[in-house]
Amino acid sequence: MNDPAIIRRLYGRSQGHKLRVGQAALVEELLPSLSVPDTGPLDAIALFGDARPLQLEIGFGAGEHLAAQAEAAPDTGFIGCEPFLNGVVGALTHIRERGLANVRLHMGDALDVLDRLPDASLARAYLLHPDPWPKARHAKRRMVNHGPLDLIAAKLAPRGEFRLGTDDPTYCRWAMAVMDRRRDFVWQARTPADFLTRPDDWPETRYERKARRAGREVWYFRYVRV
Repeated sequence: MNDPAIIRRLYGRSQGHKLRVGQAALVEELLPSLSVPDTGPLDAIALFGDARPLQLEIGFGAGEHLAAQAEAAPDTGFIGCEPFLNGVVGALTHIRERGLANVRLHMGDALDVLDRLPDASLARAYLLHPDPWPKARHAKRRMVNHGPLDLIAAKLAPRGEFRLGTDDPTYCRWAMAVMDRRRDFVWQARTPADFLTRPDDWPETRYERKARRAGREVWYFRYVRV
């Protein structure tokens, strides 16, 4: 595994624009009841009170994908991790508007949550449009590196699925090269169209729409844990 000091470090801002009054109220009133506990082991019972299947999204952005997946699978528990406060507010807004009771949030590093989950406990893990860190000297900061992938692989159940989406050509090539060297994931694409077409159960995000408006391609990767 990579140096823990490298793969545990968060880069970038934690907050953007100032929160409006209603957004600040969401953080004060709703977030505490949905937050992943700060300490101790985590499992479905600790988070949701029963032994339901779990899925986790790493860096959920504004939360639209996380909320749509949770709405489509109310008997599954969803864990969303996002270090950016404004993104957490976006997720809280979706959760409140849709009345979702099957989502828990962690404002911080997803690897800290993954560490505390039991091995083979996740049915699916999502990494959608991560920061590409395009400069070569920053490549070690990318989430698609063997250290984080070792941890994701350990937490996915057999036949569990790892989904990666990106509109960055550098990240696309990097991910394909890194994942090709792994023997614990099997890429599900059989033809080029398989990773150029968004699956029906993959809700579109604002990042995808923005990329397409700018004329960029979007790539969809699905890997099964073996």
